[in-house]
Amino acid sequence: MRLKSLEIKGFKSFADKTIVSFDEGITGIIGPNGCGKSNIVDAIQWVMGEQSAKHLRGDSMTDVIFNGSDTKAPTSMAEVSLVLDRQGVTLSPSFSAFDKADEISVTRRVYRDGTGEYLINKCPCRLKDIHELFMDTGVGKRA
Repeated sequence: MRLKSLEIKGFKSFADKTIVSFDEGITGIIGPNGCGKSNIVDAIQWVMGEQSAKHLRGDSMTDVIFNGSDTKAPTSMAEVSLVLDRQGVTLSPSFSAFDKADEISVTRRVYRDGTGEYLINKCPCRLKDIHELFMDTGVGKRA
C-alpha cells in the first residue's frame, strides 16, 4: 500500500481542512520550525490507532483538537483521513466489501467530550478492524 493523501481538519495546528497529497516521488516534508511537520506525523500515527496521548505530544486525547488562536475559534472535533492506494494488495476476506476500490480510506474522529469513532471508507468500524486491515501489509502506526 502506498500513502496517497492525508486530510486533516481540526487536528492540532490544522484548524481548517488541509489535504496533503503524496504524489509519486514525494519522499519527505520540509519546512521551517513551527510549520506543522511533526503534526503531520502525529496525524498519521493517530489515524492508524495510536492510543497514547504522550506519543502524540499531549496529556489527553482531546489535546489533539485545535484549541483556537487569535483569529480562529476552537474546533469541536479533530478528524484525520488517510487515503492509501491499494493496487496489488489483497485484503483479508473480512474486508471483501472494499476489494473493488483502488484506494482505501481510514478516518478517525475525536470530539471535545472525549468520544470518538473510526471509519473505513466512511463505514463505522472498530479500532480492531483498523489493525486487522493493515495486518500483513507492512503498514502500521510504527512503520
